Amino acid sequence: MRNLLASTCLVAGFMALSHTASAADCGTVSLALHNVQSAEVLAYVDKFILENGFGCTVEMIPGDTVPSTTSMVEKGQPDVSPETWVDLLPEIVPRGLKENKIVEAAKALPDGGVQGWWIPKYVADAHPDIKSIDDALKHPELFPAPEDPSKGVIFNGAQGWGATVVTAQLFKAYKAEDKGFTLLDPGSAAGLDGAIAKAYERKQGFITYYWAPTALLGKYEMVLLKFEVPQDSGEWKRCITNLECNDPKPAAWPIDNVYTVLTKKFDERAPAEVKTYFGTRGWSNDTVGKIMAWQTDNQATGEEGSKKFLKDNKDLWTKWVTADVAAKVEAAL
Repeated sequence: MRNLLASTCLVAGFMALSHTASAADCGTVSLALHNVQSAEVLAYVDKFILENGFGCTVEMIPGDTVPSTTSMVEKGQPDVSPETWVDLLPEIVPRGLKENKIVEAAKALPDGGVQGWWIPKYVADAHPDIKSIDDALKHPELFPAPEDPSKGVIFNGAQGWGATVVTAQLFKAYKAEDKGFTLLDPGSAAGLDGAIAKAYERKQGFITYYWAPTALLGKYEMVLLKFEVPQDSGEWKRCITNLECNDPKPAAWPIDNVYTVLTKKFDERAPAEVKTYFGTRGWSNDTVGKIMAWQTDNQATGEEGSKKFLKDNKDLWTKWVTADVAAKVEAAL
């Protein structure tokens, strides 16, 4: 019995030392906790896997894309920004990369941040010939405006959004008014969501500005209308993003690149397994959209959403880590 107890204590001690060594190897990792639902839930997924799979100590630092990334470049903190819309930082990110202050890991959203005009899937299914903006604008009768059904409707974004300016300019560029459409101003983000939800629940047709990933697109199946023109950065800067420009030409909405960004110091000190994780980890708009929709419907936090994801999507996240790390994460769940 004495030998058995000694052996048991020896094994337990060895396991504790191994865990301590693993934690020491990883050390403390600071994660940017952005005030965006998709970024928040991804940060908590990282936290759970880093703590339970790699033995790291994780510190969450509240922030947002611009201040967090600026701090990473100028101060070297936080260590990781899980979801960074790098195209929204045309000066900060290139400077940080050039000065060797930050590095880009995997794309957090491999299919990118998507903005544009969408129609309900039930309309797209009933009219498979409608695939592009040009196609949709030929049929105002399929998208009746709430206040004047004789016209087609396009829901714009909220006041103050850059995308609202873009939609107004694209409305002009496509001469949508001449084709029988009206541009509806919902006034606010809540107003836009409410207009979409009301029409969708009634199975009415509509065209709307929106973006992914979002909880709303995770809840309501929508189809993105294609642009039949190329992305033209010159036209985009000249006129599409400038409400005072009166002669906009159609141009495709660019897809935003969304990366996980690490500070160079963290990239140099992090264990190889952790760097491999950040160099692999990413999910689709559809995946994160469904998690956000579940969070919204259940008034759940980002942390609760992360556990929901880990429990329901083992086939996805286990590809980001080794088998032994996956076993530790599963055991913690």
